[in-house]
Amino acid sequence: MMNSVLVATRHTTAVESIRSSFADEFEIDATDSYDGCLELFSRKRYEFLIIDVDLLRSRDGDKTSYAQRLQPFWSVFPEAEIIVLTSQDTIRQAVNAVKAGASNYFTYPIDPAEIHYVIESIHREQQLYSELKYLRDKFWRPKSHTVLYTKNPGMKMVFEKVRSVAPAESTVLLTGETGTGKGVIAKLIHEHSRRSSKQYISVHCGAIPDTLLESELFGHEKGAFTGADRRKLGKFEIADQGTIFLDEIGTISAPMQIKLLQVLQDKTFQRVGGEATLKADVRIIAATNSDLQAMCDEGSFRRDLYYRLNVFPIEIPPLRRRKEDIPSLVEHFLERWNRLSRHKISGVDRAVIEALQRYEWPGNIRELENLIERAYVLEQSSVLTPTSFPAELFSERAPLPGEEPDYTLPLPQARGKAVAAFEHSYLTRLLVAHEGKINRSAAAAGITPRQLHKLLARYGIKKEDFKASRKKSAKSE
Repeated sequence: MMNSVLVATRHTTAVESIRSSFADEFEIDATDSYDGCLELFSRKRYEFLIIDVDLLRSRDGDKTSYAQRLQPFWSVFPEAEIIVLTSQDTIRQAVNAVKAGASNYFTYPIDPAEIHYVIESIHREQQLYSELKYLRDKFWRPKSHTVLYTKNPGMKMVFEKVRSVAPAESTVLLTGETGTGKGVIAKLIHEHSRRSSKQYISVHCGAIPDTLLESELFGHEKGAFTGADRRKLGKFEIADQGTIFLDEIGTISAPMQIKLLQVLQDKTFQRVGGEATLKADVRIIAATNSDLQAMCDEGSFRRDLYYRLNVFPIEIPPLRRRKEDIPSLVEHFLERWNRLSRHKISGVDRAVIEALQRYEWPGNIRELENLIERAYVLEQSSVLTPTSFPAELFSERAPLPGEEPDYTLPLPQARGKAVAAFEHSYLTRLLVAHEGKINRSAAAAGITPRQLHKLLARYGIKKEDFKASRKKSAKSE
């Protein structure tokens, strides 16, 4: 299949230079607008987008970043390579676009040999990356692929570390804020280890009173204490030949730290009230949201235990440092709820995604998951809209009609943001009402189907997300 290049510029001579650079090697399409570029991109898979930096600037002069203007293209095709065209006067803007994720930039007038060389180089890198990715993906189990999808460099590094350590027997220490997904990573390590066919036991150390934690982990003999009317096997015994995940390890007491150190050093333990020494053939993965190094300095955590746990550390970044993953996480949570519920939701209002990406997420992924669950329950349409989310989440968004405008902005900018917010909300509800049917929606709006298509491309709205959604809901009720 022939690779395709989309060129977006008002300079016709540049288009012709690019066409002549590739002859029959690539299929070249062209447009002269940002909206037209998005529309073509949504219809056809383009490996390369060559776009004038002027087309990446917002029409209303607001401070929309280059990353936000480039994001819709990567939402359609994440692997697309984007190259920016610029004049000598706007090189700084082109450099900013490269910092936002574009692959390279070229200056006018176009040098056919230069652009041919750079695209061929990128194309070879793509092929090598695809081959390497294929070899690496063979390691992962198919059901892990949803979890593994990320655009964030920090999370990519986390998954590389997981891939390296999973087949080994090393003790792993997962660090990161509450709600970042340490339990998910621990389970991923177990599922790709040599112990994957055996038990995976998770223990939340902070949720169990210290007086009961020893019995919970190591078990007890009958009569060991009041109420111990029978022998109980501990989690280490149950997890024999498998993996035990000790969450919030920083909360355990000094006496428990000593007992756990014995397990890590000697691979042995005793039940509470028992004399027999038992073998602990388990792999330990621990997690904490505390700074164990600082706790060692303070004397509240044993340094020798810390060294035993910290054999292979993996730090998981908070959600506020990986906001580019929010759309895919939301999609993942929606798919899960659609499997469990009769009411199907097929998409998310763009204003919602923008608000979610502005929020700082003190509760991380767990907070996002809970927020999506709440919105799913409240939503009456087939698309998650702002009305199903807490109002404070949208405190910085552009005002909708009837809302107080932002008087701190210049009039043209305030007007542009208000119009954009209204049009996006109007189009979303229009498509919901007409089940994604373009002709009906256009007629109801008093515009042509062509005009409606252009508006949908401008706001990144896909008609497929609204088709027959109401019929599905009606059948299920």
